[in-house]
Amino acid sequence: MKIFQSSIFRALCAIVVGVLLIKFPQDGVTWLTVAIGVLFLVSGIIALIAYINARKHAGEYTITDKEGRIISGGQPTFPIVGAGSVILGLTLALTPGVFINGLMYILGAIMILGGLNQLMALVAARRLGSIPFSFWIAPSLILLTGLFVVLKPMETAELPLLILGWCSLVYGVTEIINSLKIHSVRKAAERQRVIMEAEEVSSHVGDDTLDVGLENVDSGSVLVSPRDD
Repeated sequence: MKIFQSSIFRALCAIVVGVLLIKFPQDGVTWLTVAIGVLFLVSGIIALIAYINARKHAGEYTITDKEGRIISGGQPTFPIVGAGSVILGLTLALTPGVFINGLMYILGAIMILGGLNQLMALVAARRLGSIPFSFWIAPSLILLTGLFVVLKPMETAELPLLILGWCSLVYGVTEIINSLKIHSVRKAAERQRVIMEAEEVSSHVGDDTLDVGLENVDSGSVLVSPRDD
């Protein structure tokens, strides 16, 4: 639940950043850089806290179904984006002037990490249940857009910042949709695990009852009383 809430908060931060980049692609870059730094810092801290908390409460053993897919347990995935967001947030908030010219490259790198993080989350969710193909499209596009901005320099920063603004907006919306889907898949897997455990307990109880009955029959004696004529 903590990881789910962290994903939603991270998505909302990405949406806010996207709206700011779309509305102010060139003007007010300094304060925008500071605002983006603060948002990334808060989002990263929450993601790391959620990861540490989930790791403390993670089970030592994993439960798999008959096909070998993990139903419950295991260690949570390390939040790569969360750690990167903390470092980036501190840097942008404390020294905005140094990074104004390279802001689009930094945001492009964040989009690359964001796309990879969503793809890793979907890969982990596939162990619990089926994920439709449509859920893989947006993370792949976000990853490719980040690579394009980083590897294809542009003379003016306004256009790539505008592109990254829309990309950040799409990332936020996609993160919310994916989080809801993954959350529902995990809930379904948890319900399936409970059902499987209940069936296993019921089966053991039935077998034990049958064994006790057979033992009583084997150890008992049949008494035949003589008939009075």
